[in-house]
Amino acid sequence: MPQVRIPTPLRKLTGDQEVVTVEGATIAEILTNLDATFPGLNDRLCDEQGNVRRFVNIFVNDEDIRFLEEKATVVQDTDEISIVPAIAGG
Repeated sequence: MPQVRIPTPLRKLTGDQEVVTVEGATIAEILTNLDATFPGLNDRLCDEQGNVRRFVNIFVNDEDIRFLEEKATVVQDTDEISIVPAIAGG
C-alpha cells in the first residue's frame, strides 16, 4: 500500500502518526480512504467542491500532482505520497 506522509499540523487527526499506509489506486481514492480512516482530514485537504485546496500541495514521489493528473493521478503500492501545506510569511 502507498505510504502517506502527514504534516505536523494534521498529525493530531492521525494519532500523531507521521506516516500512514492507505489503499487506493489514485490520489482521489487515497484521500477518500484517508478520511474514512482518519475523519476530518478531507475537510482540511479539499474544498467544498472536492478539489485539493490551493494552499495544500500533494506530491507523489516528489512530483506535484498539479503537474500530473491532479486527483486522477495513479499511484502504485510502492509510492510515497507527501502532503505539504503551503507556508506563508514575510
